[in-house]
Amino acid sequence: MSCRVSLSVIRLALPRSPNPIAKLVFPTLRASRLLVRFKSVSSESTLFSMPERRPFVRLPTDVYPVNYGLRLKPDLIDFTFEGKLEAAVEVTQGTNQIVMNCADIDIITASFVPEGGEEINATGFNYQNEDEKVTLCFPSTLQKGSGSLKIDFVGELNDKMKGFYRSKYTIPSGEIRYAAVTQFEATDARRAFPCWDEPAIKATFDITLIVPKDRVALSNMNVVDRKPYPEDHSLVEVKFATTPIMSTYLVAFVIGEYDFVESQSSDGVTVRVYTPVGKAEQGRFALEVATKTLPFYKDYFSVPYPLPKIDLIAIADFAAGAMENWGLVTYRETALLIDPKNSCASSRQWVALVVGHELAHQWFGNLVTMEWWTHLWLNEGFASWIEYLCVDHCFPEYDIWTQFVSADYTRALDLDALDNSHPIEVDVGHPSEVDEIFDAISYSKGASVIRMLHNYIGDEDFRKGMNAYLLKFQHKNASTGKLTPSQGASGNNNCCLGNTGFNQMLKISQKKFCASGPRNDENCPNWMVPISICTSEDPSCTKLEVLLDQPETTVNITNVAPDHWLKINPGTVGFYRIQYSSAMLESLLPGIRDLTLLPVDRLGLQNDLFSLARAGMISTVEVLKVMEAFVNEPNYTVWSDLSCNLGVLSSLLSHTDFHEDIQEFIRDLFTPIGMKLGWDSKTGEGHLDALLRGLVLGKLGKAGHKATLEEARRRFKEHVEGKQILPADLRSPVYLTVLKHGDSTTLDTMLKLHKQADMQEEKNRIERVLGAIPAPDIIQRVLNFALSEEVRPQDTVSVIGGVAGSSKQGRKAAWKFVKDNWEELHNRYQGGFLISRLIKLTVDGFAIDKMAAEVKSFFESHHAPAAERTVQQCCENILLNAAWLKRDADAIHQYLLQRKAPPV
Repeated sequence: MSCRVSLSVIRLALPRSPNPIAKLVFPTLRASRLLVRFKSVSSESTLFSMPERRPFVRLPTDVYPVNYGLRLKPDLIDFTFEGKLEAAVEVTQGTNQIVMNCADIDIITASFVPEGGEEINATGFNYQNEDEKVTLCFPSTLQKGSGSLKIDFVGELNDKMKGFYRSKYTIPSGEIRYAAVTQFEATDARRAFPCWDEPAIKATFDITLIVPKDRVALSNMNVVDRKPYPEDHSLVEVKFATTPIMSTYLVAFVIGEYDFVESQSSDGVTVRVYTPVGKAEQGRFALEVATKTLPFYKDYFSVPYPLPKIDLIAIADFAAGAMENWGLVTYRETALLIDPKNSCASSRQWVALVVGHELAHQWFGNLVTMEWWTHLWLNEGFASWIEYLCVDHCFPEYDIWTQFVSADYTRALDLDALDNSHPIEVDVGHPSEVDEIFDAISYSKGASVIRMLHNYIGDEDFRKGMNAYLLKFQHKNASTGKLTPSQGASGNNNCCLGNTGFNQMLKISQKKFCASGPRNDENCPNWMVPISICTSEDPSCTKLEVLLDQPETTVNITNVAPDHWLKINPGTVGFYRIQYSSAMLESLLPGIRDLTLLPVDRLGLQNDLFSLARAGMISTVEVLKVMEAFVNEPNYTVWSDLSCNLGVLSSLLSHTDFHEDIQEFIRDLFTPIGMKLGWDSKTGEGHLDALLRGLVLGKLGKAGHKATLEEARRRFKEHVEGKQILPADLRSPVYLTVLKHGDSTTLDTMLKLHKQADMQEEKNRIERVLGAIPAPDIIQRVLNFALSEEVRPQDTVSVIGGVAGSSKQGRKAAWKFVKDNWEELHNRYQGGFLISRLIKLTVDGFAIDKMAAEVKSFFESHHAPAAERTVQQCCENILLNAAWLKRDADAIHQYLLQRKAPPV
């Protein structure tokens, strides 16, 4: 029997080499640049032309720092700070100027003292604001050798959530106060002190903070001295130990009011979790995760954690999820705090993953640092992979690796299929370009490729490679080319031998997969693709492995019975899409219904089909038929991925007059599992059951399932009246359901709950679903609320995004709101990735060609440098949605009608 399998490979960046199996190494990832060069361009692609790159020159190397002596005195009332820098530097060649990074800082005085010589005062400060640099000019040549650079300066505690900034919080009495906190990655240490703000220019730091005596002061290292400040007895001078040699973007300091919980890891590291005052107990879960994680990484890397302590701290106003500052990791409150009574299962899992991610960086990123932002994927891809390894170690009941496929692997494949994607490793120059690459390619594709390589070469050799890399480059910098897993790796050849049976011939071919459909590109390169195959005899065991390094090949699979199915890419580890022949696909459907296919493979099969349909390579009706085979599905992650794809389809069909028909399909598909689960948890249920119940009830409620809606309204009423408080895991689905089918009174009640909520997790839970409200006039109230003082700056994005994702009317209203309030929104998030997220959430769901042109036109006249690539990707997605709708809408409609027709 011969079956054709077309493996549509998405930019699998593994090039040809003379001895591929012995040397399948990370440096080859740079070859993905070739794909851009050979890409064919459709007639529509002029819409997405890349802007000219801004000219950029890195700092000169004639002077470099050895140690920063830094004193900072923040004013928490006037939101300013005074600073004194005394840096030990080396002059490598004579010069009469020193060029440093500096932004939003005013230098008062600067001087240079050569070792054993007299002080030379700078005669001028030439600020290059566009490049965020300052040139200190001296009247005579600074001679080669050691010296001390002294700078007095002042700056602002800004409200932009970057650099040295202010974070608003409320104390238990209700009074509003401010903390002074930092966020320096990627290029914002220069907003706190003049510095050589490039990751390769490492130095040690001696930090002293002058702060109110009733405030907590923290930095990367432990406190070595705390004494009254002579000039003002209400202040204290807090001196911290000297740091190891490190990059500027990892420096951190926090001044505010906090409680903490403390423990020690089994290898003797002091771990503290700092929380808002009165909420110390909410730090216990993160403390437990951190104390388990540090020894796990020490063992995995065979390298000890290099600092005496590590602090994890919850910051009220925080743009990212968390930041891995060495020894002082900063988090959003929702990524660190867990209330045993009021936190849901998904929040616990999120905290575990984020803690695992940031602590991995203490080695991979902090101890060994990327040489330049071009190599960001090395930091983030690795941490995004190993966070799952860590959580699987700490919480095996989470089945976290299956969730990886839905959360990271498929997300990366989707973005990577766009013409306006980018290679894992991308050239970065000007600081404005850096934030653009903090995306699913650097994180999720990086993690997915590392997962594939780890699987291919085996854990033992992978760990040897990690250990060698960390030991060789500790306290230094490295580029992608330096990371080479153990050279002796030869692949995992632990194939299973089955019973004697028939042979099957399998024809396999590879092509580049594009979201816009197949391309006839003769110049398309071939990749080295690790192909593995399993059969229904033992779905958990690989029957055959082959390295596909040519356009197509035929393999002979021995001892396979004629009625056994074949599955490519078991475990959904290889980073590629699969298109089966009709006969092969048909043979796999029973494996979905009877659950003999593993959950991760049921998920991968459905997700591949959905992407093939969006690309026009198969009909969407075929996918809907396959989705109906999931009626017996018990697995949370499989349902989660199905739910996500049906959400995409529902959003697409909101542009038609048969949107209700797809809601009926969703109700039919989710009702059996909803009935089986019920509303209340049962004895013996665990983490995944809680996640599944919340997902299914939310999906049914949103789709208008009558019994679910009635029960949600009943429970919501009791919750509001205080008769029966909703369990945390049921709050999101109940809130979503009552809002989706609610009115202005429902919104009033929800906003009241928001105001009363003491925990940020609960506030965020409400904020994310407010946009579900259907009436246009009420939608406007939600949008106005997004910019109110009631919503923290970083959370405005999710409120607006919730409106845009809820309905066709919501999408239009959100886009208009963003345009009308663009100046305020851009000023709030300028230069950060939140502006990219805002744009994507607002416009990605449109499905009319002219909207792509409108979006392009708006951003041509309203520049957002940090979001240029995102704008191009959104325009491309809008055109892809429009093409999909034109191509498949009628067939989908007919199929949905036919399902409802009574049998003849």
